[in-house]
Amino acid sequence: MAGLKSLVKDTALYGISSIIGRFLNYLLVPIYAAAMSTASGGYGIITEVYAWTALLMVILTYGMETTFFRFVNKGTEEPEKVYSTVLIMVGGTSLLFAICCMLFLHPIVVALGYVDHPWYVGTMLLVVAMDAFQCIPFAYLRYKKRPIKFVALKMFFIVLNIVLNLIYYLIIGGSNVFYAFLFNLICTSIVMILLIPDLKFRGGFDKILAKRMLNYSYPILILGVAGILNQVADKIMFRHIYPDPVGAKTQLSIYSACSKIAMIMAMLTQAFRYAYEPFVFGESRDKDNKVIYAKAMKYFIIFTLLAFLAVMFYLDLLKYILKPDYWGGLKVVPIVMVAEICMGIFFNLSFWYKLIDETKWGAYFSFTGCAVLVLINIIFIPKYGFMACAWGGFAGYTVAMLLSYFVGQKKYPIAYDLRGIALYVGLALVLYVAGEWVPISNIVLLLAFRTLLLLLFVAYIIKMDLPLNQIPVINRFIKKK
Repeated sequence: MAGLKSLVKDTALYGISSIIGRFLNYLLVPIYAAAMSTASGGYGIITEVYAWTALLMVILTYGMETTFFRFVNKGTEEPEKVYSTVLIMVGGTSLLFAICCMLFLHPIVVALGYVDHPWYVGTMLLVVAMDAFQCIPFAYLRYKKRPIKFVALKMFFIVLNIVLNLIYYLIIGGSNVFYAFLFNLICTSIVMILLIPDLKFRGGFDKILAKRMLNYSYPILILGVAGILNQVADKIMFRHIYPDPVGAKTQLSIYSACSKIAMIMAMLTQAFRYAYEPFVFGESRDKDNKVIYAKAMKYFIIFTLLAFLAVMFYLDLLKYILKPDYWGGLKVVPIVMVAEICMGIFFNLSFWYKLIDETKWGAYFSFTGCAVLVLINIIFIPKYGFMACAWGGFAGYTVAMLLSYFVGQKKYPIAYDLRGIALYVGLALVLYVAGEWVPISNIVLLLAFRTLLLLLFVAYIIKMDLPLNQIPVINRFIKKK
């Protein structure tokens, strides 16, 4: 239980910073939307380029972040040697990637269709090379349980990036898409400098250890590529599948902006991941670890369902973050949020094959889910536009999640509280339907009614799984009474 409390504390710390950071970062959406018209498709261009960088990021880290946590917690390896070996490997490949990209920039931008704007792509290629390298010292900070510096650097990047964008796009009144990429490069470079004290190479480079790590990590790379394709394939494919090139940029802009409203789910998943990965490998030698994993899964689902209800019940207010031109895409929000929940569950389930060193299963599941997503997008984007993207993501994550669960129960069985989880899902569904379909025309009364429904869900959580006497601060007040 002490381990679970540590997980909750770390998740809260990473979660608060992630939520604040993502919220601040989301301010870029209305900034870009205000500076770039939907007709120009400027935000669509930014979305597509960032989709490519997300894919490259997975390739350039090639599973070494997870591999680092696995090997540094084995107890048979020297932590400093593990860290320096990984650092040299990822640093070397990132540097080689950056050099090759600069040498062959022209054919790259021709292939991507940005020959008129080569530095849209060139700038972000440099960014992704540095980001890939930075993943390792950031993982080291998590391993050393130094969340303060981790959070401070992440927040510094976000705040500085927003300030630069605010100055150019709103105060100066610029509209050039290139500056969005340039500011990212500037901020990433500064963070790189600030991470220099944590770049420790004294452990040297161990060739035998490196080979073992690569054998462990290559299935994770395949898993990661498939996983990120589930997130970005629709954005990469959309412009090439949708029959109207001009309309494609507009639709992609609308879909991307509205999907950002579902960011709360991605925040919770990411925050949980930051704390959960080192936690799982650290607890892997504990005889009661399966009980802890089962409880962690249940709490994850509970609070993501709570987040889903909160966003959907107050969507009538949240939509004002965007201009009315974008509101036609709000119907994707519930679909994207449920897809994010499925992705989070899949992530939590994924540790069974990492703990038994059979990461190939993750690749199988992810590629199957990715194949479903791509197939749905290819078939339905020409007719249904961005709605096909939303449903494709949901279908892909659901398939991967179910496959991981059923195979995992045979390979590494964990007694999840399926009945309790099902009750939470059922209750959330009933409350969501009630909040959406009860006819209340007055917005104030509608929000009041939905707030009551949300409080009912919170009350159920407190009654079933989170008694008040177990909540910090509140339990002290109760004891005094």
